[in-house]
Amino acid sequence: MLQTAEDIRLLNEKISYSSGFLTRINDEISKVIVGQHDMVERLLIGLLSSGHVLLEGVPGLAKTLSIKSLATTVNAGFSRIQFTPDLLPADVVGTMIYNQQKNEFFVRKGPIFSNFILADEINRAPAKVQSALLEAMQERQVTIGDTSYKLQEPFLVLATQNPIEQEGTYPLPEAQVDRFMLKVVVGYPSKQEEQQIIRQNSLGNVQPKIEPVASTAEIIAARELVRQVYVDEKVENYILDIVFASRFPNQYQLSKLAPLISFGGSPRASINLSLAAKANAFLNKRGYVVPEDVRNMAKDVLRHRIGLTYEAEAENMSVEHIIDEILSAVNVP
Repeated sequence: MLQTAEDIRLLNEKISYSSGFLTRINDEISKVIVGQHDMVERLLIGLLSSGHVLLEGVPGLAKTLSIKSLATTVNAGFSRIQFTPDLLPADVVGTMIYNQQKNEFFVRKGPIFSNFILADEINRAPAKVQSALLEAMQERQVTIGDTSYKLQEPFLVLATQNPIEQEGTYPLPEAQVDRFMLKVVVGYPSKQEEQQIIRQNSLGNVQPKIEPVASTAEIIAARELVRQVYVDEKVENYILDIVFASRFPNQYQLSKLAPLISFGGSPRASINLSLAAKANAFLNKRGYVVPEDVRNMAKDVLRHRIGLTYEAEAENMSVEHIIDEILSAVNVP
């Protein structure tokens, strides 16, 4: 939809007024999380664009704490599901239970019936449990028995996984991973940040308390504004070129990548890259998307949607390197 300069100016004003709760959320999270600005920003982008987020990193990088802190800042429901090899689908979505006194079955809803779902170490549960999340993540509903139940908005699955330990883990299949809007790789803090972490955790058991500073209504209203953020046709074509270059590298003078890519980004990659770029513009209080928004989100949207061949693995070629090559080759509008 074509928008005039006046429309965008008005949208900028609305965004500037409506995004105040993000500052409050950031301030609360920073009470307990030192550094990790990129990770927190990606969690907020998932929150704004109604996209599920997968955090990958070694233990001890505050992945779980960040998700719990974000959920606490919003006055909404929160459930933590610790994924283990003996977990059953009914432990996640709920089940039918027989009441002997009334001689009838009733539904006991599982922890999935909440606003924020922390799926901790999601790759530790078998495929049947992971698949129980698929309907909830994609359709925003859960089926128990013969009845489907709508999940309350906002609904967000925030999952963590450890990439190092392979024993007792079940790698997420492509269909499951594709449900996540973003896959965020969490790195180590800097030396100065870690020094601050040491000091903060050496002061006894007094931990700062996080207060709810945002409502679900504010989040739902912000999501509506994110959808209205203007994306020029040139920027849309830029998004399409990036995704298509991951599928057909030969068409973008990237023949050297063709033997390294087994499959490229799905149409969901294009949708999510556009939505993530809009949310990134919203975070920067803009009512329009610029190419830098797209570039900023490209790795998080694409790193779990591009498959590598055995040849790429033999050459120690990472997905990040391939995305860098694609971003360098595609013309920026």
